[in-house]
Amino acid sequence: MPRERSLDNHFSGLSLDRAEAVRLEPEAVRRAWSDAQVLVVDFEGHALGNAHGPRPLRGADLGEARRDSASFLGINPGEPGWFTLPASELVPGELAEPLEWIGLRQAASHWDRLHNGIFAYAKALLLWQSRARFCGACGSATQLVRAGHCARCRNPQCALQHFPRTDAAIIVLVHDGPRALLGRQRSWPERRWSTLAGFVEPGESLEDAVRREVGEEAGVQLAEVNYHSSQPWPFPGALMVGFHAACAKATITVGEELEDARWFDAHALFEAIRHGEVDLPPAFSISRRLILDWLATRIDPTQLHDWYD
Repeated sequence: MPRERSLDNHFSGLSLDRAEAVRLEPEAVRRAWSDAQVLVVDFEGHALGNAHGPRPLRGADLGEARRDSASFLGINPGEPGWFTLPASELVPGELAEPLEWIGLRQAASHWDRLHNGIFAYAKALLLWQSRARFCGACGSATQLVRAGHCARCRNPQCALQHFPRTDAAIIVLVHDGPRALLGRQRSWPERRWSTLAGFVEPGESLEDAVRREVGEEAGVQLAEVNYHSSQPWPFPGALMVGFHAACAKATITVGEELEDARWFDAHALFEAIRHGEVDLPPAFSISRRLILDWLATRIDPTQLHDWYD
């Protein structure tokens, strides 16, 4: 049976049991907090830790008063539970100096799979909380309940419950057989080329979004769209749904979002990457997976192993 491809994407396949039943029971949350590992994340999305791993704090050391400001993430079998806490809840000077902070992009290149997934989860959840402080229906302030996974309107006449949202986005490697379509934006590093991507609009299927985005960005028409894999993308909070798509009409008309778009022959692209003439997206991105998995159908895949991670 073929391996599920999404399991090979960074931030995916998190082994953490999210334990929704614990969220719903205040006493269960209290018990989990007593020996919890607490990942502290600041407003910019940096976690307390360094390249060697996170520096989780203990719930017992932070005290019971902090529990209501923390969010329960889940339980990894055989370990204490995981919570996340906004850095704003810490008192200046409370922790021994020097404090080290690390961004998720840097951590993704160094931390193990479990801790990367927990960091991504915490960052996305805290971002949603920062945007759900007021009710979108009546404008009243909200209160976090369900251990941080629900924002309930404080207005008793409304009492609407808001739950974490994830923005769906598509990302696609378009090919015409021997060639792949890649684009670049002006803000990207020099020589960086990548797959095309965009957010799904209301009333749109994923496949329709693929066709629309490719048409808008590169003017290319598609014949067939096939699902590849998905990846949580906490930059800031999206679910990237990846596809490979066959081209029906290869003429390129570059849209406003791209600086350039080109067709790359598979063997020429391999040589350009090998010689540093083309810079692939980061190793933790689904975009790189889409490119390399397509290249592996055109050239000897053993030549690509070192480029996956």
